[in-house]
Amino acid sequence: MINDVIDHLAGITPGSPLDRLRARRPGAREHAQRSFDALFTPDDDSDVTLVERDAIAAFVAGLHQDAEIASFYADRLAELSPGLLKAVESEIEAGGTTGPYGVYPDGGPLAKESDEGLRYRARNPADLGVRLAAAFEHAHLLVFRPREAREGDLDALARAGWSATAIVTLSQLVAFLTFQIRVVAGLRLLRKGSAS
Repeated sequence: MINDVIDHLAGITPGSPLDRLRARRPGAREHAQRSFDALFTPDDDSDVTLVERDAIAAFVAGLHQDAEIASFYADRLAELSPGLLKAVESEIEAGGTTGPYGVYPDGGPLAKESDEGLRYRARNPADLGVRLAAAFEHAHLLVFRPREAREGDLDALARAGWSATAIVTLSQLVAFLTFQIRVVAGLRLLRKGSAS
C-alpha cells in the first residue's frame, strides 16, 4: 500500500531532504493524500465508478506526457479493466498535443494569444462507451482549453449520462491530477538539483 502517492511518484524516500521539506507543510501533504483517497477510493462510487475514475486518470496523465505518472494510472486501470486500457491508450494518442489553446475575440487585448490547436473528439467512442467518450472530451477541454469551457459542455456530459454529482467529480479528478502532476514535476526537479 502507498501511504503518500506524491512521495511515491516523485521518488521521495523517508528521511531524505525532500521528505524533510515536505514534512514542514504537514497540512498540505495530508490534504493532497486525502484528496487522492477521496477521488480514487471513495465510500460510494455509484456516480463515477472506480473503472471510470482510473480510465480518466490514465487519459489525463497520458495527455500530460509524464511517463511515470501515466504508467502509474495505466497500471491501476489495467488491474480493474485490462481490456479498456488499449482503448484509453488509443485516445491518448489521438488527443496528444501541447497547449493551452483557445481563441480570444478579434481586436481584444488578448487576441494575439489566440491559438486554435487541436479540438479533440474521441477516436473510438464505441470502445469507450458513451459516458467515457464524453468524459474524455471534457477532460481534454479542461486540460488544453479551460478558457473555452461553457455551460453547453456540461450539457453534453449530462446527455451522456453524467449526473451533476458525477460532473463535479470528473472536474475534481482533472483538477487534482493536474495539480498532482505539477507538484511531482517540481519535486523531481528539486531532487535532481540536490543530487548534483
